Amino acid sequence: MAHDDNGVSASTVLVSFLAGAALGAGLALLYAPKSGREVREQIGDLADDAVDKIKEYAREAQDKIKATLEDGKETLMEKKSILSSAIEAGREAIQKEKEKLGV
Repeated sequence: MAHDDNGVSASTVLVSFLAGAALGAGLALLYAPKSGREVREQIGDLADDAVDKIKEYAREAQDKIKATLEDGKETLMEKKSILSSAIEAGREAIQKEKEKLGV
């Protein structure tokens, strides 16, 4: 994930922003001149929206993590194949040298 100069990831900033926005909106609703029922309904709606956004963000983050892991697995398999080929080429070179020397 992307990091800024302070080492804080973009995901941390986004979650913090969403939490702050939800808290601020909740406080604004609490101080608004409305009936208790209206305020409770609005707070409930706000909480539902915040939960939905956080769930959506979590799904996106999970998808990115899975993609990164898959990329890592592919890279590891490529490196493993290259290393195996290099080892096999080394073995063949050693065997040829042994044959040349009659060992």
